[in-house]
Amino acid sequence: MLNHVKIKTTDELEFAVFCIENIAIKLGKNAEEIYQALTEKSDILNSYIIPEYEILHTQSKDYIVDDIISLMEERGALL
Repeated sequence: MLNHVKIKTTDELEFAVFCIENIAIKLGKNAEEIYQALTEKSDILNSYIIPEYEILHTQSKDYIVDDIISLMEERGALL
């Protein structure tokens, strides 16, 4: 499993918000529900999204959203 990393820069924070908002749109949920799924139900935010920021932020929006949703499914955090 990847290391748990906290958000350190505004770029990482903006990317986290981007991910949360776009996943919420794709799933038809509100951003708060997605945030809870990525932090409280799975810790995907600090164990995947932030540690892999340098790679993920270079991908397309659709790739990022689909990749994180797949991970949410694997970890039982999909709403």
